[in-house]
Amino acid sequence: MTAKRLYPIIACGSIVFAVVGIVVGQLVLDPGLNPLNATVSEYAVSDRGGVTEAAMMVLGLGSLVLLRALKAANAPVRGLPERLLWVWSGALIVAAVIPTSPIGADLTLTAEIHRYVSVAAFVSLPAAAALLVPRLTADEVWRPVARTVEWLALAGGLGVLAVTYVALPGERVMIGLVERLLLGAEVALLAVLAAWLLRLAWGRAVERPADFPTYHRFVASRS
Repeated sequence: MTAKRLYPIIACGSIVFAVVGIVVGQLVLDPGLNPLNATVSEYAVSDRGGVTEAAMMVLGLGSLVLLRALKAANAPVRGLPERLLWVWSGALIVAAVIPTSPIGADLTLTAEIHRYVSVAAFVSLPAAAALLVPRLTADEVWRPVARTVEWLALAGGLGVLAVTYVALPGERVMIGLVERLLLGAEVALLAVLAAWLLRLAWGRAVERPADFPTYHRFVASRS
């Protein structure tokens, strides 16, 4: 089995594992935690089994495999989008290794590091997707998923703005819900890219798709 066929399978499997792990980690925890107001990181630090941390680690490693698969398939990711995907993957891995402080505890140095790498992760993936949109649109093979990537990039960008507002002037009201919606959009973005790679590697030859315009010029502007 060639790398072009193996990498998409690993990427898709890691995304599925991570989603299942994060969901399980939210269910079997301290009943005093409220998922609407507690972040995923706060759930993770209360998870005695380490399920959430393991899911984050797998998602980070799977994202690295996804990036390798994109490059092996000659997807138009080189340059700044590639570097931003490296930031996303590395930040997830660091956040999984270095926990935040429990709810109510003072922020430690490790908690501060966790906070900043989490911010880097949340911001870098929508930015990478926004830069990819015009490239995917111009590529005949990737054009069918360009519109979906564009909408998910927009959702991720709006999610970053929402989390920023809730975390600062919003006094963390509903921060857990907003963060999970943002994380959902970002994981969906990874899943779209991984699923299309899987189709390219294992499906029938892609027919020439019809051209279509993209919307949201501020998202689809060229890098």
